[in-house]
Order: sequence, then C-alpha cells, then structure tokens
Amino acid sequence: MNGYIWVVDYGLGNLRSVSKALERVGARVEVSPDPNRLDGAGAVVLPGVGAFDAAVANLRHGGLLAPLAGYLASNRPFLGICLGFQLLFSGSAEGREPGFGIIPGRVQRFPNRVKVPQIGWNRVAFQTDSPLFRGLGEEAYFYFVHSYYGVTERAIGLSEYGLSFTAALQSGAIFATQFHPEKSGETGLAVLANFVAWVREYPGRKPPES
Repeated sequence: MNGYIWVVDYGLGNLRSVSKALERVGARVEVSPDPNRLDGAGAVVLPGVGAFDAAVANLRHGGLLAPLAGYLASNRPFLGICLGFQLLFSGSAEGREPGFGIIPGRVQRFPNRVKVPQIGWNRVAFQTDSPLFRGLGEEAYFYFVHSYYGVTERAIGLSEYGLSFTAALQSGAIFATQFHPEKSGETGLAVLANFVAWVREYPGRKPPES
C-alpha cells in the first residue's frame, strides 16, 4: 500500500493551497475525485468552502459519499477542514442534507449580534493534549472564514465569537478544524506537520512519504 495523503476533490475547496501546505511539511499528496484512491491512502484530508447541502450533493454525485462514510466508520486517519469539519456532524441548520454523523448534533448559524461570516484571525484555546497541537503551548491564533459553527464534547480547541464554539475536534483517528490551517501561517503549518507526524506513527498504516 502506498502512503500518500488523499486530498478529496469534490468541487468545493481550496485544494491547491491545502495540498501545497501538506507537501511543504513533508507529505506525499494526491488530489483526486476518484474514490478508489482510498485503497492506497494512509490518510484522508477533506477540505471545503461553500454550502453544506451542495457539499453533500457533490460528494454523492461523485460516488464519494458512501466510501468516505465507510472510511470514517473504520476510524482511519482523517482531517476535515472548515466545511470538512462541519460535514462530520449529523446535519446543519444551513440545509436539509444529513452529514456523516460521526459527531452528534447539528451545525448552527452564528447569532445576529455578531458579523457573519466570521473572517479573520481568532484565538483557539487548546482543551486537551492532542497530537494536533503538539508544541504550540496552551493557545494560538488561526484564520477562520465561516458563518456556521459546531459544538461537541469532543472539542480539542475552543474559540469565542459571540459564543463559545468548537474550533477543532478529535474522535479517535478523526481530526477536524473549523479554521484553515493552510491559511494560518507557520502555526497552521505546524498543525499540518503534527497531523502528518501522527499519521506516520499510526498503527498499521504506512506513513505518507516526503
């Protein structure tokens, strides 16, 4: 089995910046819409920018929805980014389509008392000693662009924007960030480097190669 990181191309997401950032921290990356890439992947990265229902529809149309659901259910290395974070929940107030349901609950829209979308840098307070934030201390700033947020007991990072929301989560081998690590400078690269390093150590998986 090859050890590449598969960046899922489903028509929504800044694929180039995500893949380039992963390559910069030493991963071998394949960007593809082909669900057969799961067979040789050491990890999957699901980025995303846009609407929840459109993302689910695109995944379904590309034959990606069921394979990714099976992959997530098997608890294999995964990183969701922004919309890829929200898709892990049961659903979203933004639409009617169900999410993957790995994380219970629905994604909600920020209240009217704050400017929506949230665009820019925000502080993330780390809640656990997660491998994703290794070496980053107790908090750091990351770049966000989103109108909807999720809350889960599996939070490993929390932010404030009119209310407290989950900025990052972990459930077994599944990680996700509401923020964009690929747009968050050296700190964001450190998060991606930590993910790649963790995948290399994950039992039974051949690591992504530089």
